[in-house]
Amino acid sequence: MARASESPSAPAYKHKLRVPKARRGTGRVLVGTRKGIFRIDVDERRESFTLLEPTHLGSTAFHVVADPRDRRHVLAAIRTPEGRPTIVVSEDGGERWVECSRPPAFGQPAEDDPTVWVRTVNQVFWLTPGHGSEYRTWYCGTSPKGLFRSTDGGHTWAAVAGLHRSPSFDEWSAPGADGTPDGPKLHSVLIDPRTPDRLLLAMTEGGVLESLDGGDSWERFPDECAAGADPHALSMNLTNPDVLWMQSHFGVYRMDLDSGREWRRVGPRDQRGRFHDAGFPIVVHPADPDMAWIMPMDDSEAWSRTPLDGRAAVWRTKDGGATWESFGEGLPAHPVWWTVKRQCLAVDGHDPIGVVFGTSTGEVWASRDEGTTWRCVARGLPHVYSVEIG
Repeated sequence: MARASESPSAPAYKHKLRVPKARRGTGRVLVGTRKGIFRIDVDERRESFTLLEPTHLGSTAFHVVADPRDRRHVLAAIRTPEGRPTIVVSEDGGERWVECSRPPAFGQPAEDDPTVWVRTVNQVFWLTPGHGSEYRTWYCGTSPKGLFRSTDGGHTWAAVAGLHRSPSFDEWSAPGADGTPDGPKLHSVLIDPRTPDRLLLAMTEGGVLESLDGGDSWERFPDECAAGADPHALSMNLTNPDVLWMQSHFGVYRMDLDSGREWRRVGPRDQRGRFHDAGFPIVVHPADPDMAWIMPMDDSEAWSRTPLDGRAAVWRTKDGGATWESFGEGLPAHPVWWTVKRQCLAVDGHDPIGVVFGTSTGEVWASRDEGTTWRCVARGLPHVYSVEIG
């Protein structure tokens, strides 16, 4: 295996993709919470939101994701009430669930190699369906940092050996140095829609990694800026997968591979030119690489993970980050002290695009006009860990 370097070669896949057709029909919002899995059914006009009875009460659901290749197929990354990390699978849209027979697990290091980190999965944190050509393939990211693949719809999982056996894996995963409050994370696993060979992922305090051979070898993106070393969320445009957006501990960054491998800070600034763009989630319009949404957080030394000045707002750019607008119509006018986590902001693919987010105070908010106006569609839920539209 070739040794990984810090300067990845250019991707071999440069063509753009056709703009996807706008989504139609009914929908659903899948919500992972500290105490179970919730589902909100949405009518065709996105006017009626119906909260259904929860499942897996007592389990922490870190991520609940529907398969875009088969919407009846849903996976959830959970930790059971007794503390066991696992993945549960539904083949009927979330009505019935079964636990995977072989959950993600690190292999045992050689007994005679004291330099190898001993890792045990504490959380299955992130879920991503595989490429459209690889039906039933899924990826998941864990804490401590690990990447696992399933080829049978999520029922059995195996480590992606090309990453775990990389000579640089200990450096990238840094299990002894990551100060994330609830554990180090491998997250934001992205699949290039042009080819299953190109994968990207992000690690807290570990950087952004890319594979061009289906996970057999990996290289890290340049991180001359501090943000490149501590990504909070990574998002890829589906019509131009060479445009990447990153929300980091240090702000919002954009990379257009047509212009080179350099993260360019593009977050909103105040009137004095100071950035106020630290946060957790970021999503990009599926058809427009220049439109994205963020929810900036307090970036003071305290890093409270609450909105700037307690003001509820969603920020949107339509020009690649050159300008930003803040929207709060319908959101609480009084101060709020919630946190919106990295998997808690999603778009629905309709025309106009709908946007949904969930909060640590158990609320789900929805917009059907690209984030301009908002309404609360669910209250009283447990702490929300993820929101996905499927």
